[in-house]
Amino acid sequence: MNVYTITLRPDVTPLPLTFHARAPVKLARALLGMDLVHVSRGRVRSGRIVETEAYLGPHDLACHSSKGRTARTEVMFGPPGHAYLFLVYGMHLCFNVVTGDGAAVLIRALAPGEGLGGLRTDGPGRLTRALALGLALNEAPLDRPPLFIARGVPVPARHVEVSPRIGVDYAGEWASRPLRFHDRRSAFVSRSPGRHSGR
Repeated sequence: MNVYTITLRPDVTPLPLTFHARAPVKLARALLGMDLVHVSRGRVRSGRIVETEAYLGPHDLACHSSKGRTARTEVMFGPPGHAYLFLVYGMHLCFNVVTGDGAAVLIRALAPGEGLGGLRTDGPGRLTRALALGLALNEAPLDRPPLFIARGVPVPARHVEVSPRIGVDYAGEWASRPLRFHDRRSAFVSRSPGRHSGR
């Protein structure tokens, strides 16, 4: 049997790839409240997206594509709605949604959903471990199993908090840009570095 063959609940509706074909800042906001779903060996693991960061492309010094078009970053220049997975320090796997033109959105935290059994998802490395993601899913289209983003409940603008990205001090003035978005109501965000207006 195909390890991805499973009957999903009727309310689990994968978003089309066209959903991700927008500017990275707009996608980073739009992804809040959507569900990230991984289907593996007949098991569904999912979580609600509560924190994101936008990486704007080659001109953004915190973005991987600022170093040029390489074998690793090639997927970022491809069509929107594909997965970009990479390792930090050779051990922490990070999951991103490609928007095209060298840009992507990092998923930083999830509110645990189906199949996670209390596992921590408040951080990019923790959520990929909880969902059992691997580098083999790099470049996967995100509109079908095994890995996809499903329609959820959008977070109203009044509940979206905006702040600088985390861990990009090396990027000079780009480190202070307000490109991190999270649901201020969620207990699962990776960090609360202070309040900034989200409107």
